[in-house]
Parts: sequence; structure tokens; C-alpha cells
Amino acid sequence: MRGGRAVTHTMVAMSSPNPSRAAAASALPSVGARVLAFVAILIGGTAGGFIGYAFVDLQVSGDSSFWAGLGALIGAVVAALGTAVVVVLTLRAMGEWNTIRARDEAAAAAAKSTTATRNVPRVR
Repeated sequence: MRGGRAVTHTMVAMSSPNPSRAAAASALPSVGARVLAFVAILIGGTAGGFIGYAFVDLQVSGDSSFWAGLGALIGAVVAALGTAVVVVLTLRAMGEWNTIRARDEAAAAAAKSTTATRNVPRVR
């Protein structure tokens, strides 16, 4: 409070951010990309589980259900983690590419608007 008046102009300005700036600053991938990434991790984990099961099943003779199950579990976890690393790097690269593209488009639009207003011929 200053001089009996409440200072509210800063709170009003902070509560209404510029929506275009907020959208451009977000690095969150689209919902479709995140769903596709999740499905890729599940498929990679499933494939790793099958590979781990087959690898242990070929190596051990007799009743090897425990070891085959353990091989499947370890294979699934390792493959899912490896797929997750690749997916995270891909989503980050995609977000960075979109940010760079949006920045370049904004710079081109700004240059075009300043060029259009600057090169207006003067008629006397």
C-alpha cells in the first residue's frame, strides 16, 4: 500500500500472461508424440522380454522356468530403459527443432514487416 492505495497493477499484469509467448516457451511435446513414445517403450520392453526369455531358455537345460522368467524380466527392463533413453532424446530434439523453427519464423516475419514499412516510396 502506498499513500492509502493498494498497488495492484503488477498483480494484474502477472495474472494475464501473453498466450502466444507462453505457447512458444513450452518445450512439452504434443500428446500424440508422448503417446507414441510410451507405446515405443512398451514395444521395446516386450521385445527385450522375449529376447531375454529365449536367451536363457537356450542356455539352461531341464526345468528352467525360474531362470527363463528372470531372463525375461531383466531383458524387458534393460530394453525398456534403452528405448526410453532414445525416446527422451528424440522428444527433446523435436522440441528444440520446433523452438528454433518458431524463432526463425518470427524473425523472418519481423524482418518482413520492417522492410515493408521502410521501403514505402514517398510521393510528393
